[in-house]
Amino acid sequence: MTAGKRHADVLIVGGGIVGLTCAEALSRAGRAVTVLEQGDLGRGSSWANCGLITPSHALPLALPGVPSKTLKSMFHGDAPFYIKPRLDASMLIWGLRFFAACNVDRARRTARAKQALLALSRVTLERLIGRECLECEWTEAGLYFVYKSQQSFEAGDSEDRLLSEVGIECEKIDGSEMSRREPAVRSGMAGARFYSIDAHLRPDRLISELVRVLRTRGVTFVENCSFAGVIGDTERVSSIMTSSGEMPVKDVVIATGAWTPALAKQLGLKLPIQPGKGYTITLERRDDAPRVPLIFKEPSVAVTPWRSGLRIGSTMEFVGYDRTLNPARLEAIRGGARAFMHTTIDHGQQEEWYGWRPMTPDDLPAIGAAPRYRNVTIAAGHGMLGVSMSTGTAELVSALVCGAAPPLDPTPYSPLRFRSFS
Repeated sequence: MTAGKRHADVLIVGGGIVGLTCAEALSRAGRAVTVLEQGDLGRGSSWANCGLITPSHALPLALPGVPSKTLKSMFHGDAPFYIKPRLDASMLIWGLRFFAACNVDRARRTARAKQALLALSRVTLERLIGRECLECEWTEAGLYFVYKSQQSFEAGDSEDRLLSEVGIECEKIDGSEMSRREPAVRSGMAGARFYSIDAHLRPDRLISELVRVLRTRGVTFVENCSFAGVIGDTERVSSIMTSSGEMPVKDVVIATGAWTPALAKQLGLKLPIQPGKGYTITLERRDDAPRVPLIFKEPSVAVTPWRSGLRIGSTMEFVGYDRTLNPARLEAIRGGARAFMHTTIDHGQQEEWYGWRPMTPDDLPAIGAAPRYRNVTIAAGHGMLGVSMSTGTAELVSALVCGAAPPLDPTPYSPLRFRSFS
């Protein structure tokens, strides 16, 4: 469908998992929703991520000790966390903000805010899947972090203490117990941490199912149509300009992931969101596949088993909007998986993929009103946790747009927090 002069009650710009769950929450609240997507629905980072639902991931990336590790990784193109040295003012500003956040006090504040949004999302996502009978291979099996070195395993104790402060506990087990519980893991591991609250699903099927449900509710989808600008007065946007023409609107939600900074500038807001490139490899399901999702700590490789396949993924690569599949990164994923598990990963490959994660320097999403226009709400910057935070974000966005009581304090996620380094 083309945009034309069609009027939108609520226009959601962005058809990824955050945009689609916002559409679901707003349509359930009685609003007439239109979703505008510059490509095909859900084909960005939402499509082929690892599908892990991880309330356990409440700690930010910005932790004490990370700056030194990050600087070292700049000289190793296959490192799990890699920033390509380049002349880029926006990346420099992002990096300075990121390094400024790498302290214990900031980590505690961020962990509390992340935990609140992750916990809300965990409950509301499970509820949505059950209520709408979404066929997306939803499984509540928990998640293991597996450590090869004793030093790395013991270093995790400091993170355990921070997570415990926000109510997230893990079960620590030794390497022999890990191999007994999960035969796919090689012997000789130092140990593992198990998070029973985590779950997993197949993200491409979640996207397809959400679109199916939303179509039955009358949500309008405008695909392969890009945002081109806004028309409005000093307080409100009256129309959105698109590549297909002008669209009058009542309310607007910007859920454009890693593409948000360019749109935000037109709304009077500078958002320090950088594209963090991640890779996945999808394989056919094998008999020797793990039964429970695994994250191998040292190489930062994740493995997600589904009934319909197996996905391994990793890396955080800051190389701008680079569109190439880097063979060295893909081989690093394979090598990390081989070092930790017996599962055959050299046959039955179905897909190699990359996506740009929308990374903020403090690892919290930007959710809230744009400063220039009262009827524009930002919902972007979810980093590696777009699926995990999606439905909680949607509930918060729906409340903000509809003038209802928010389900949690929106203050920590305000886009306005980036106006200073505080």
